[in-house]
Amino acid sequence: MKRTIINIDESKCVGCGLCISACHEGALKLIDGKARLISDSYCDGLGKCMPKCPTGAMTLEEKDAAEFDMKAAEVRKEKASEPAASACGCPGSQTKTIDRKPVADTTQGVQANYEKPVSQLGSWPVQIKLVPANAPYFNNSHLLVAADCTAFAYANIHADYMKNKVTIIGCPKLDSVDYSEKLADILKLNNIKSITVLRMSVPCCGGITNAVIDAMRSSGKMIPWQVVTVGTDGSILDV
Repeated sequence: MKRTIINIDESKCVGCGLCISACHEGALKLIDGKARLISDSYCDGLGKCMPKCPTGAMTLEEKDAAEFDMKAAEVRKEKASEPAASACGCPGSQTKTIDRKPVADTTQGVQANYEKPVSQLGSWPVQIKLVPANAPYFNNSHLLVAADCTAFAYANIHADYMKNKVTIIGCPKLDSVDYSEKLADILKLNNIKSITVLRMSVPCCGGITNAVIDAMRSSGKMIPWQVVTVGTDGSILDV
């Protein structure tokens, strides 16, 4: 039968999972990092999931499709309401700003008032592939674009580089995606005050620097930026 159901452009889908939590019928699922329609009969064709998509990957299209199964939808709704169940386990569906407050040491003595090391991660998610380009925490922020290995190589990354910045991470060698497109979208949609690129000294890590350069060119915004290189021994090689 001919009816209207959701269509997903996988080339635009970033796997954030926001549409999945918005679908009351349980028709969508994250598979291999992309939102997929499980079955035509699961989609009611109302498009409640569409406004949640940050990349415009979802449209309604009229085509030959199975009839909507209302009874099966009610069963899925009941399961989804159970406390142990979740519409999507993807961390990208939980976009949020994290309020960080300094933690004072309560011990006695000469070091009684120093601040204990605490996480300086101020937003979630952090993976470049997962973060929505229009996330509210990007606007008027200082951006840290870090190769994921830097967090393991450089011990004081939180205090020295992540503090008071929005952090996003990726690996240009292992992630089969062009970061420059997502980064350009972030720059176009937000007022980014500065960009710090934190990369490793290995040659393949140059891809993350090139992605930032390409993003600035593509967005038409040349923003104050710097590159910091971390050696494999954890030292800072240049700034």
